Amino acid sequence: MSSATSTDDRRYVLSLGCPDRTGIVARISGFLAEIGGWIVEAAYHADADTGWFFTRQAVRASSISLSLEEMRERFAAVAEELGPETEWTLTDTGERKRIVLLVSKEGHCLHDILGRVSAGELPCDVAAVIGNHQDLERVAKRHGVDFHYVSFPKDPAERGPAFEQVRKLVDAHDPDAVVLARFMQVLPPELCDHWAGRAINIHHSFLPSFVGARPYHQAFTRGVKLIGATCHYVTAELDAGPIIEQDVIRVDHNDQVADMVRQGRDIEKLVLARGLRWHLEDRVQVHGAKTVVFS
Repeated sequence: MSSATSTDDRRYVLSLGCPDRTGIVARISGFLAEIGGWIVEAAYHADADTGWFFTRQAVRASSISLSLEEMRERFAAVAEELGPETEWTLTDTGERKRIVLLVSKEGHCLHDILGRVSAGELPCDVAAVIGNHQDLERVAKRHGVDFHYVSFPKDPAERGPAFEQVRKLVDAHDPDAVVLARFMQVLPPELCDHWAGRAINIHHSFLPSFVGARPYHQAFTRGVKLIGATCHYVTAELDAGPIIEQDVIRVDHNDQVADMVRQGRDIEKLVLARGLRWHLEDRVQVHGAKTVVFS
């Protein structure tokens, strides 16, 4: 489930965040010019509230004679100049990224992601699908993806061994993203920390409204006129991680819970696909409880 990146399309992507001050853009641009980098995309954001500066720069890989590791070694000196709090990554779009999908019984997000990967619409390979039910095994196998079933006890207090098994299965692939594609289990805090910045969830509500279980039922009870979905990073605080993407759809008094669920599935698929793409393309930077997304 992969497609090659052509020489012309291959990019080196630099993502950076640091305390804001004068001269940051000049120093980064100067470095890229020194190594012959042909900039094809540049985005910046200065957050006045936090005093933090963010940027994402993409350059043609073919314009640079250095290897990626050599670039990283040389840029490390630049990052040090910008200050000890500087956070940065330098990635190569020619290196295919991997994801692992966690699922339960509902398959709409799994179908959508597998279809997009197969069609070349998401820049990744699906290394494995892991489910706490076996309902979606045939879906994964139809796409040539290994499926692993992990049984979860009914008592939440007894689920530690099951989560440990999931951790081992996921970590065996060292994925760039762990996607909770309607995985109806709450990750324990230690797993949230272990996969921090990589675990991505789709919540079937426009957070921070209607957190937790059965959000469509909560929305129906409140008589809302808009329902939505939220793609966010997973943290130990339930449904409160940094938000990557959100969207909504209008409903009215004629819609029952089943109607909301059906319409909500369409939004969930779109929001998760957008959020996952931006994560895989290194367009998301997390600072505290918020994100900057260079979409």
